[in-house]
Amino acid sequence: MFDYRYHALSLAAVLFALALGVLIGVAIGDSNLVSSAKSGIVHNLNSEVGEARHQVGQLREKLSEEEAFASGLYPLAVHELLNARAIGLVFLGGSSDRVNSLVRTAVTGAGASLATVIAVREPLDLEGIGRAAAGTHYAAIAGSTQLVERFGQLAGRQLVSGGQLVNRELLSRVRASLLSAFDGQLGRLEGVVVLRAEPTGMNPTQTEASAAFESGLLAGVAAAGVPAVGVELTGTEPSQVPWYKSKGISSVDDLDRAAGNAALVYALSGDRGTFGVKATADSLLPSVTPSTLQP
Repeated sequence: MFDYRYHALSLAAVLFALALGVLIGVAIGDSNLVSSAKSGIVHNLNSEVGEARHQVGQLREKLSEEEAFASGLYPLAVHELLNARAIGLVFLGGSSDRVNSLVRTAVTGAGASLATVIAVREPLDLEGIGRAAAGTHYAAIAGSTQLVERFGQLAGRQLVSGGQLVNRELLSRVRASLLSAFDGQLGRLEGVVVLRAEPTGMNPTQTEASAAFESGLLAGVAAAGVPAVGVELTGTEPSQVPWYKSKGISSVDDLDRAAGNAALVYALSGDRGTFGVKATADSLLPSVTPSTLQP
């Protein structure tokens, strides 16, 4: 049955919609109203942008103050913590002048010296090492991953302890094939900083040999009782922290910051952990204990 009330309500709704449409159309057609609305929006946006810029300026000023404070505090925090110690820097797969400079600044600020800097050639020139090691069992190094790792252990022990004359002579003989860069002298070290780059452009055999040598090298350093610390910059990708952790050494992932410099010094002085600002870090800095406080 047809319902007149329903029909009346429907008609009223249509008329209301038409009236509303007319009003909106008139409002949109009113250039003064549009201009006024536009001016109001622009004014609000300009105000918000100005406020945001003011806040950015304040934050930058505060950050500069914090950085100046950290830089001023750093010498006090690490003063003589590495007093007269000789530190070595090892590059595994390519050297970096920036990292060299950062490490040197960090350790000298704590009273130490950067006595030895080496860069291990990757991929390893196993044929060249074998020829240079003629007359020793390392002459067959190209055919044995196990021998590569043992050679790495020898190199690690020699790097930090100086070793026996025969070992020094052997490493001197193979140095051109083993190292792409060398600065300083072989002698006793009391700490080693390691920067590893992710291997690229190597075939599986070369990758396996480099992995074996790297593992042996760190094992040799550990066997000598010398602390080793892996480092990288905040922007390093892929991060090598998981690799450092797998080798059982401490690491610092923000060497390009004052906190990273301090963490490196504390780690070289005996604190163990994964320090820095990345998700893999346990903490920014080691926990302060009475033994780490300086007079």
